[in-house]
Amino acid sequence: MAIYLEVQLRTQVLIIYENEKILKEYQISTAKNGAGEQYGSEQTPRGWHLIRAKIGEGHPVNTVFVRRRPTGEIYTKELSLQFPERDWILTRIFWLSGLELHKNRFGNVDTMRRKIYIHGAPDSVAMGVIGSKGCIRMRNADLIDLFGQIPAGTKILIKE
Repeated sequence: MAIYLEVQLRTQVLIIYENEKILKEYQISTAKNGAGEQYGSEQTPRGWHLIRAKIGEGHPVNTVFVRRRPTGEIYTKELSLQFPERDWILTRIFWLSGLELHKNRFGNVDTMRRKIYIHGAPDSVAMGVIGSKGCIRMRNADLIDLFGQIPAGTKILIKE
């Protein structure tokens, strides 16, 4: 396995590995409800996944996405005050797909059907602590850096 990613839920870190050597680490924020695979749980799924799709290339930093489509909005503090209940998905998206049958793929545990992403978040969102609704949040600058290094199809292990 050449390049792969690892998400460590306990330490809230995403690591890029190449041939078992750490290339880079990023602080992240995963689900406030902890780890779990069930549809509707708002938990971060564990196990082996792959990046099914990369979305948002070329869009400006803080581009707002809804259902993986840019809305035409750019996130600002004023916009956040206007829509306080929104779960902000910004800048870029890696859409994850589970690789382990009946653990994170198919049925009520299907990561892709649950729409679990690695995505950008507002600068005000704390990293290194839990807080998402199941997705893996990153700082926008870190996400753009990762986006340029990692192709679709890259494997990712999410573990406690």
